[in-house]
Amino acid sequence: MTSGRQLAYDHLKDTVLSDPAMQGSFVNEQSLADAIGVSRTPIREALLLLAAEELVQLVPKRGAYIAPVAGREIRELFELRGMMERYAAQRTLELGTVPVQQMSGELDRQRELRAAEDARAFIDLDHRFHAALVRAVGNDMLTKNYDGLRARQVRAGIVALFSARNRREAVLDEHDAILAALADGDTAAAHAAITAHLDATQHVLLAG
Repeated sequence: MTSGRQLAYDHLKDTVLSDPAMQGSFVNEQSLADAIGVSRTPIREALLLLAAEELVQLVPKRGAYIAPVAGREIRELFELRGMMERYAAQRTLELGTVPVQQMSGELDRQRELRAAEDARAFIDLDHRFHAALVRAVGNDMLTKNYDGLRARQVRAGIVALFSARNRREAVLDEHDAILAALADGDTAAAHAAITAHLDATQHVLLAG
């Protein structure tokens, strides 16, 4: 059975932190406890874990604060993602393990999500698209470290969708370019497509 702390942690990390409306707000512990069906103790325990991951800030006498996605965090996130994803493209092409079918499937499912209320599902699939490539390298430590960026990646992605007009369509086009380069076995083109995609999202976030 999943513990109350784990329920609270998962809900906070997967739902609350990625909600654009919560950026720059304090967490209401009682409201969260009521929504999840736990006491406030598991909520506080989960917030301590998230604070240790630097996903929330604990402010004395105020509670847990969800800071807006900021410049330095954005730049460091996308720099790290770029290094991992470009390496994954190169290595999977060398190994012949590029998961073209899986990535294509994630992209097809993304195309079906057009409504504003589908933003979270769209970005979840965005993560799955990129994570499939990283996982195909077969390096467990690389996969674990990349998965550790998921909460920040999803959060940034959702904010970007609501920060720029037609960003959703642009993401699909950028994913198409990445997949086409990988399918063609062109490492340089794959690197360029990954860089262009990440740079575009970073630009939207920094401009917003």
